[in-house]
Amino acid sequence: MDKLNAMAIFVRVVERGSFSAVARELQTTQPTISKVLRALETQLGGKLIARSTRKLSLTDEGQRYYNECRNILAAVDAAEHSFQSGRETVAGALRIGSSVSFGRLQIAPRLPDFLKLYPQVQIDLHLNDQNLDLVSEGLDVSLRIGELNDSGMIARRIGTTHRATVAAPAYLQRHEHPQSPQDLAQHNCLQFNLLESQNLWTYEKDGQRHEVRIKGNAQSNNSEAIREMVLGGLGISLSPVWLFSEDLKAGRVIALFQDYQTRSLPIHAVSPANRRQSARVNAFVEYMTRALAAAPELQPIK
Repeated sequence: MDKLNAMAIFVRVVERGSFSAVARELQTTQPTISKVLRALETQLGGKLIARSTRKLSLTDEGQRYYNECRNILAAVDAAEHSFQSGRETVAGALRIGSSVSFGRLQIAPRLPDFLKLYPQVQIDLHLNDQNLDLVSEGLDVSLRIGELNDSGMIARRIGTTHRATVAAPAYLQRHEHPQSPQDLAQHNCLQFNLLESQNLWTYEKDGQRHEVRIKGNAQSNNSEAIREMVLGGLGISLSPVWLFSEDLKAGRVIALFQDYQTRSLPIHAVSPANRRQSARVNAFVEYMTRALAAAPELQPIK
């Protein structure tokens, strides 16, 4: 048995979640894929995959073996590219994680230019508004907004998300225009509920800190859903400037309290600490750092 090939097939089965999908990908049959994995399990002396009629799930031993296989295959891939070119080539599969809105609005539109620079890279963009475990999800790098709680990762700050308090003209026509953050206590405020202090909005002016406990009749774990509520005139939101940049230009929303500063949030690129960072991860992080620094929608409102 070709151990390295069997490991690669095992990794692809885990990532695709299907024997038949990998068989089609490799232009072979499902029984052939099953035979390879059974031989691998026999050689290892234990089960890797708990098979059921509905889905594939890894055993505890299988999860550990999968993580090690990914590291080994990445090292082999890097060694081959290094041998062929004298240095590691930016090539191969790159699995990127992000929140849904940031990934759709800030990462996906920049991927064509990135792939023009590095045409040998294959992107798998995985979007989820929960901060999923990088190792179990098989992510090479994830872009995260906000302070990091998990110290067991390699992290690099690549940008800043500035925020603004926004409301649609339709909402402001129906309600008294708030003149200061303290007035928000009398307004319908829309909460993005994945932040730790979702109902406590913080402002600063002339060195003084102002905290406002807000309330409202709607919240969501997706920032684009909050945007739609704001545009519909439902209430006021404290949101990333990049989410509303086009709406602010077009006058579909109005920025409030521009003489106050809101707390900005860092943008980090994070990778598993126990996994070697490949040339493609480094190239992507460098590219996104430059792209975000030059993006007008990532700058504070002036």
